[in-house]
Parts: sequence; C-alpha cells; structure tokens
Amino acid sequence: MEIISHSYIDILISVVLAAIMFGLGLSLTFANFKNVLLHPKAFFVGLGAQMLFLPSVAFIIMLFSNLPNEFKVGIMILAVCPGGTTSGFVTYLFKGNVALSIALTVINSILTLFTIPLVVNLALRYFMGREAELHLPILESITQMFLITLLPAFIGVMVRTFKPAAAEVMQKPVKYIMIVLLALVYLIKFFAGDEHGGSGITFPEMWSIFPYVLIFNVVCFVFSIFIGKVAKLSIRDAFTIAIEVALHNTTLALLIAGTLLQNQEMAKPALLYSLFSFWTALIFGLIMLKFYKKQFNENK
Repeated sequence: MEIISHSYIDILISVVLAAIMFGLGLSLTFANFKNVLLHPKAFFVGLGAQMLFLPSVAFIIMLFSNLPNEFKVGIMILAVCPGGTTSGFVTYLFKGNVALSIALTVINSILTLFTIPLVVNLALRYFMGREAELHLPILESITQMFLITLLPAFIGVMVRTFKPAAAEVMQKPVKYIMIVLLALVYLIKFFAGDEHGGSGITFPEMWSIFPYVLIFNVVCFVFSIFIGKVAKLSIRDAFTIAIEVALHNTTLALLIAGTLLQNQEMAKPALLYSLFSFWTALIFGLIMLKFYKKQFNENK
C-alpha cells in the first residue's frame, strides 16, 4: 500500500515538491541545521504546537459545527497530519527559518506515524461511535519522506557546500519556476476530475466544509504567532512555526481517509484544504512581511 496515489496529478505534485526541496537545499548550509540544534527552543515550541494544539482546536471547532460526522472526522484527520513540503517553500519565499521548517517537518512526520492512529480512533469513537484497526504503513511513509523531503534537500545543501557559485546562480530561477509550477499543479488539481486525481468534491460540499476549515486555518496562523511571541521567539521563527502549523500533509490525510478507512466523505475536508491553504499561507506571509519586514531582515 502506497501513500502517493498513482494518479497523474499526484505524481506530478510529488515531483514538483521534491524539486522544491532541492531548491530549498540550495539556500542552506549544514551550519543552519546546527543552529537549530544549538538553539532548540523554537523547535520544541513548534513541535508542541503541532502535536497538542492542532488536534485540540480542531476538536473544539467540530463540537460547535453542524457538519456531518464523516466531515468532522475528516477534519480531525487533517489536523493530526504533520506539516507538508509546501510549508518549507512558503517559509523560504518569505525569508523564514527554512532549516527549522525542514526539521519540524521531518521529526513531526515520524512522531505522527504513532500518534495519528490514537487520535483518529478517538475521533471515530466520539463522532461516529465506532473504532477502526488503523495502522499506518510506516516503511512507505518514511520512504516517501526520504524521497520527497530529505534526499532532494540534502542534494541541494551539498551543491551549496561544494559548488556555492553554482548554487547562487541556480537559486533565483529555481525559486520563480517552482512558484509557477506549484500554482499550476494546484489549479489543475482543482479543475481536474477525480478519475484523473482531481478534487472530486461538489460545490455544495465545498461551501458546507469551507467555513470550518478556513476558521481552523486562520486560528492556526494567529495562535502560532501569539505563542511565538509569548515564548519570545524571533519573528522569523514564529512565522516559520505558523506556516508549519497551518500547512498539512494532505496526501497523508487522503491516504488515511480514502484508502485505510475506505471513506471518501472523510477525505473531502483534506481535499478542500489542499486547494486553498497554500494560497492563504501566501496571503498570511504578505501580511506578516508588511508589518514585520524590518524584523525579518534583522534576524536573517
């Protein structure tokens, strides 16, 4: 059983995300990751926000919603899934802490292999009165993370380390090419039919789910900045955590709902979230840059 479906669009997304991680690696050195290890407060704040805050806020929102129970469970599945590769790209675009972003994505992806079954079963029991024998394909998950996240980023860092001039030349065009490709891929996913790997969600379903996932998305952004300020993190680190918390690995959510639980209704919140969360992250980044541009530059 594989995490990445074999639809053309999902394969294209995986290739684009791997290319993005290579581009991010071009902007990093091993010293950036060493700095995360030497100053781990931001890492643990971000990890705590992802592991504890996300399921809690999703559960509270679902308590006050009138959505069908399948959609409620779907949003809980989405909430417990780790950050995705796209979060590192958005962090890079707005000059956040890319090394911190990658570290959070990798570690949280490993931890959630064990926490996802617990939270999903609790959600199934509470909202639907049933449980499921849910076991994530650990080997396939780690393989996917290695191929799409770690390996391309490592190759990029190695190029930066041994061929810095080449890395400098490649960085700018790669950045703009990836923006166009990622935007194009998400637009295709929105308009394509589900038989080709598109969204397969109807407009009435979209409008019923959208207010709740949008509230969840906005709360993720705002809370993360707030907790970053309380923890006295730099604005770059707080922004990085906010992006990690708000962007999710929707591919994993789709695997859990559609493939492991065999319930396409539960998959629809993740489908919708994948269509708009990238764009709200860009809007959030522009707002943050407008108000904190000086702090971003000071903490580079």
